[in-house]
Amino acid sequence: MAHIRKKAIEGLNVGDTFSVSRKFTERDVILFADITRDYNPVHFDERFTEVKGFKGLICHGFLVASMISEIGGQIGWLASEMNLSFKKPVYFGDKVVCDFTITDIEDNGWASAKAEYKNQDGTIVVVAFLKGIIPGSKEKDVMNVMIAEGDP
Repeated sequence: MAHIRKKAIEGLNVGDTFSVSRKFTERDVILFADITRDYNPVHFDERFTEVKGFKGLICHGFLVASMISEIGGQIGWLASEMNLSFKKPVYFGDKVVCDFTITDIEDNGWASAKAEYKNQDGTIVVVAFLKGIIPGSKEKDVMNVMIAEGDP
């Protein structure tokens, strides 16, 4: 992830794209449910998912969507708005790639981005549109010091 942080320090531009991937597990779902208290049976009971027409237990949509936090956190993006569209379910064991592309940057640092999530089959599972503020020169200076100190 250091390359994402370094690119943010160098300067973000329209068209910059960052990608992360993750394989989602049953443990991820259990931990997310414990944090959010979302114990929807679609995540825990195969009888329920069968009735709903799914082929197995599915991950929380917000758990999958949270992949943008990994990218946003690395670039120092301060989110102000997110519009998420859940297209297809993500099943336990699925590997998802999130491609985050900056689509607009205003002079005052406000920016827009689109994130597209695809599973291991190339199927789009989530699409997100975001707005927020990218780091200015003072924030980039702090991020540079963070790297020098062993940035987490």
